Amino acid sequence: MSEIQLDIRKGEIFFIMGGSGSGKSTLLKTLIGLIPAVSGSIYYGKEEFCIDDPRQTASILRETGVLYQGGALFSSMTLRENVALPLRIHTKLPEKDIRELAEYKLGLVELGTAMDKYPYEISGGMMKRAGLARALALDPRILFFDEPSAGLDPLTSRQLDETILELNRSLGTTIVIVSHELESIFTLANRAVFLNARTRRQTEVGDPKQMKTSSAHEEIRDFLNRRKPGGATVS
Repeated sequence: MSEIQLDIRKGEIFFIMGGSGSGKSTLLKTLIGLIPAVSGSIYYGKEEFCIDDPRQTASILRETGVLYQGGALFSSMTLRENVALPLRIHTKLPEKDIRELAEYKLGLVELGTAMDKYPYEISGGMMKRAGLARALALDPRILFFDEPSAGLDPLTSRQLDETILELNRSLGTTIVIVSHELESIFTLANRAVFLNARTRRQTEVGDPKQMKTSSAHEEIRDFLNRRKPGGATVS
């Protein structure tokens, strides 16, 4: 990635969007320390994020949660046990409190009746919501999502969008989402950055609803109107 300069505001839903190969997931992995930045700096608030300092990195990441594409649940654990795991690792809470918190987080994503099920016993949409409950386990200030609608049917995708929007409204959590799904972008985004697949650079940051009609960049208007270069609409 090169020439990326953006700020993500507290409490907003911010999308990283662009076509395949534009570097969306690479940018996300850089933001959460899975790969190092080639150059430049990343700040969480006023604190620079430095992956060469494990203690500082752990302190910052303790206040974030990540929902991966496949949910990344442990198949040998129930949903309750999956959500409880970060609490067991990162806190000294008694087991009773951990259990109650895990159940509360599952309730937030409407999985209170499925907490004793294993991942192989639930649908793809439920797995995404269970992964979201685990991402919420430590009450993060920032949530990161990598293609949350991937593999979901349109109805389940809309239901997940509604869950994300309600969590943002009720908890005030800052949410950063990698996605190319236009319905989710227009439903959820306060602002978004567009990454150009050819140059792998940031083209524009703004409200995608405005960018759809008013962007000075043709590739952004094409993307947000689901058009191929040249004006043909993609159904």
